[in-house]
Amino acid sequence: MKVMCSIYRSKRKQGMYLYVPRKTDMAELPESLMQLFGAAELAMDLVLTEQRTLAREDIHKVLANLESQGYHLQMPPREDEYLIHLPDELLYRNDPI
Repeated sequence: MKVMCSIYRSKRKQGMYLYVPRKTDMAELPESLMQLFGAAELAMDLVLTEQRTLAREDIHKVLANLESQGYHLQMPPREDEYLIHLPDELLYRNDPI
């Protein structure tokens, strides 16, 4: 399966992306989806195949969603994924850092 895909970034929520087949009319997408997503800004066009890897999404899930519902919504990472974990020895020191 090969899909020409446009990927839009949400201006409302950092890290939220919407994948749609390239020729999709955004007005045809569900209103509730677009209310959640907000204003869309084109990030890039991409050819998606089963062999391609994506940074944060499973390509098979993206392709399945594009075929079944006509879009794939990539949610931002959870907040705890942003945390930087300090080495244990820094967490338990008595003197100020």
